[in-house]
Amino acid sequence: MDSRLNAYISGLGQNARDAAKALLTATTKQKNDALRASAKALREAKADLLAANKEDVDSVGDSRPESFIDRLRLTDDRVEAMASALEQIAELPDPVGRLLSTTERPNGLTIERVAVPIGVIGMIYESRPNVGADASALCLKSGNAVILRGGSESKNSTREIVACMQTGLEAAGLPKGAVQTVETTDRNAVTALLHAVDYVDLVIPRGGRGLVELVRDEAKVPTLLHLDGNCHSYIHADADIDKALDVVRNAKLRRTGVCGATE
Repeated sequence: MDSRLNAYISGLGQNARDAAKALLTATTKQKNDALRASAKALREAKADLLAANKEDVDSVGDSRPESFIDRLRLTDDRVEAMASALEQIAELPDPVGRLLSTTERPNGLTIERVAVPIGVIGMIYESRPNVGADASALCLKSGNAVILRGGSESKNSTREIVACMQTGLEAAGLPKGAVQTVETTDRNAVTALLHAVDYVDLVIPRGGRGLVELVRDEAKVPTLLHLDGNCHSYIHADADIDKALDVVRNAKLRRTGVCGATE
């Protein structure tokens, strides 16, 4: 593999590792302030973000189906939804330090299981730019640094989103290395990230079967995989049929291109 590419991924990894150490001592207020500042930055950068997204959409052209384009495309409402999601995550309880269980040993020793950050997470996903914001926010809330590798089709959108997240981090006094993106579109960068055992503690793929199988087969670091989705709507025999029809229409037609639309 290209030594320059390995050096690039190692640089991202070292930045993330340093940021993860800083996040270990970050307060709940700092993390929440960073999320709220990132939401503010997204709203303020909306024009630049939409312009970057238009570049992404235009570069794809007619080479992909409309459902793919719909997942890739950002609008005013979708940017606002990203910003609102960050604020909602800020309102959630801090998972770090949560007591999971307590065991009393016969000798009187008390053993506690306490939730702690994982460290550095690699997030590999496909064309939806908002996944970058969602994943960054969830990692930050849980005290983890994240390296994003979005689909090459959304590279300009992802760059803008990460810049907004880094603005929020710096506003809260946290290292911007806590949220980074692999900017090269070289597919070998994914393999390099999957092999970065000195820096990455966990890789999470979010996408279709091909992506999940690639991560499963290539990863040398721990992974959190998912199976194929089956998004079905079941209607009980005693259900209110009018209400059920409204639910099914919403589940399918609210946004047909996303992976959560009912099948």
